[in-house]
Formats: sequence, structure tokens, C-alpha cells
Amino acid sequence: MGIDIKKITTVLDEFVTGTNDVQGASIVTPDGLALASSLPSGMDEERVAAMSAAMLSLGERIGKELARGTIAQIYVEGETGYGVLTSCTDDAVFLVLASKAVKQGLLMLEIKRALGELIPAMG
Repeated sequence: MGIDIKKITTVLDEFVTGTNDVQGASIVTPDGLALASSLPSGMDEERVAAMSAAMLSLGERIGKELARGTIAQIYVEGETGYGVLTSCTDDAVFLVLASKAVKQGLLMLEIKRALGELIPAMG
């Protein structure tokens, strides 16, 4: 069974529109390719994917060097919001962009719920 891009895109769109204060989401490969995304207009999908892959690579190296094991999540907080990279499969990560107003606990629950739909669609 292969990757169901249509299903992944549907899940991402529903996640972004149905989760308060989420501004965008993407499924990205470790080598920096976007498999599917639902990003704000004007945001460059290729650039987002490349930066996500770089964050993932650096996070993995930090996890290894600091003996923290396999990285499950990378969390970046900026003055206007958050970027959360969560492991999806060995071949992809789930990037979520959220505003500063997001309730972090609810966001983490929604990310887990979405992963429950995304992982099977990844084949």
C-alpha cells in the first residue's frame, strides 16, 4: 500500500480549519520535500519543507549528542507563534504552525489525533 496523498491533504486541511489558532500544517520528508501541505497563502512550501528538514536533522544530532534518544518532537516558540515538528513515520514529519494564542495542551492533543489519521495514510 502506497502513500495516500489525497487522504493526507484532506486530514491536513481539516486539521488547519478545525483546530483553533492553527495556521498551517505540512507533511515533510527528512530530505526536505513536502508530501502535502495546508499552509498560509504566501508561505513557500519548498522553503518550509527545507527548513523543517534542517530542524529535524539538527534536533536528531542534539538528541544523540545529549543522550536523549530518538527525537519525538521539536518545538520552536517565536514572538508571534509556534512551530511544532512531530515524528510521523520514519519517512516523514508533521509540521504544525500555530499562533501565540493557541492552548498548547489542546494543540498537542489535536496533533496526536491527526497523527492517528496521517500515519495509516502514509502506508
